[in-house]
Amino acid sequence: MKLQTLALFCAVSLLLFSGCGGISPKPSDETKIDKTLPIVKLTQNGVVEDMNSIAFEWNAITDERVKGIYVYKQRNNLEGSELRHYKTLENRFTTHFLDNDVIPNTSYTYSFKTFSKNAESQMSEMKIVSSLPVLQSVVWIKSIENMPRAAKIIWRPHANQKVKSYIIERKTLEEESWKRIATIDGRLNAEYIDTGLKDDYVYKYRVKVVTFDNITSTPSEIVQVVTKPLPNPVKHIVATTDLPRKIEINWEKSEAKDFARYHLYRSTSSNGSYELIAKLYNPTFTDIVEEDAKEYFYRVSVVEKNGLESIHNKISIQGITLMKPQTPSLLEAKLVNNKIEINWKNKDSRVVKYSVVKKSKTGWFDAKEEEFVDIKGLKFTDPEIGPNTTYYYKVYAIDAYGIKSKPSIEVQVKTPAGVRDNSKKEEITQDKPSRPVNKEVEVIVPTQDFN
Repeated sequence: MKLQTLALFCAVSLLLFSGCGGISPKPSDETKIDKTLPIVKLTQNGVVEDMNSIAFEWNAITDERVKGIYVYKQRNNLEGSELRHYKTLENRFTTHFLDNDVIPNTSYTYSFKTFSKNAESQMSEMKIVSSLPVLQSVVWIKSIENMPRAAKIIWRPHANQKVKSYIIERKTLEEESWKRIATIDGRLNAEYIDTGLKDDYVYKYRVKVVTFDNITSTPSEIVQVVTKPLPNPVKHIVATTDLPRKIEINWEKSEAKDFARYHLYRSTSSNGSYELIAKLYNPTFTDIVEEDAKEYFYRVSVVEKNGLESIHNKISIQGITLMKPQTPSLLEAKLVNNKIEINWKNKDSRVVKYSVVKKSKTGWFDAKEEEFVDIKGLKFTDPEIGPNTTYYYKVYAIDAYGIKSKPSIEVQVKTPAGVRDNSKKEEITQDKPSRPVNKEVEVIVPTQDFN
């Protein structure tokens, strides 16, 4: 028990003595002034100023009574500021003092006292010192504009060897404050390229330098950059609507200075998703389409050498392949003189000929189909018929490009048992009147257009 109490007492005593030993002496109002103690005298070049520090040098103190030196400091031109104790140097052999708590371009007053065990010396001569102003930024800066979505800033490397890096700041015409966008390490670096910018947009830049002791300079001159605008959109886009199974798109040639190519986009609807289908160097394109009356919508853009593409989502042009000819309208189908005669009408001026598809059926499984082409008129006479047979006919109109219309309504004719079997015995006539006979005629006449 006694051993534990002794150990605790020693530990507490050690802490107390250690704490007391770390306290630096300070001047006291009750301390007497000893005029015999030496006064601190600065050397001839005893003050060196910098932006964020001030250094002092004085003659060595040889009086053995001196225990150390008190440093007094005052910030001038500051309301309520007065000369006060600032630091204590606890070694009489000290001849230098460095103050790092300094604001650039600010005036200070310093004074010194030596102190002994029970007294202080008289105050030394007061020294008014001003820290150096903040380092100036680069003296020359230039911007390179008209770049695609980018800006380049160049400057002359700073001459001060203390410079370690450059701060790049930027703002737009709409912004009120500057934004730091990059830090470039190395005094000899002399350029910065800003990317990802808007097209045809104004940006402002300035540069600050940073020293190795982290002093930031004043900003440089402000330079302005206008990024490169997009190429002008294409004009007068036209697309055909009357060509067979193709659409031709034409537009006015671009006058862009850095023209590279055109991009042609296509969609099935005006506001749909457009797909890039061609990269072109001439203002024309033929889109081959394997469908009649097929509709597409097109957009064209201009692309310049740097990849900038003009706005193209505001103008769409419609193109259509040539439509099918008008479908023939059947007027009548009749059986006369052992022949089936079909008549129709068609007002489409594009039509140059017709074709007739014939199907015959004599039983459930006995059926055949054939087509008669190059019919020039509006009538078809079929002599190749037999008794007790059902015949089905459809008529197609064909234009000069070979485009075939949709089929007419299918007409059905059933021959009676008394019809002579002329299958493959007579030549089929096209638009030729049959000779009149006195035989009974079976006629199928629609009350209105079959279609």
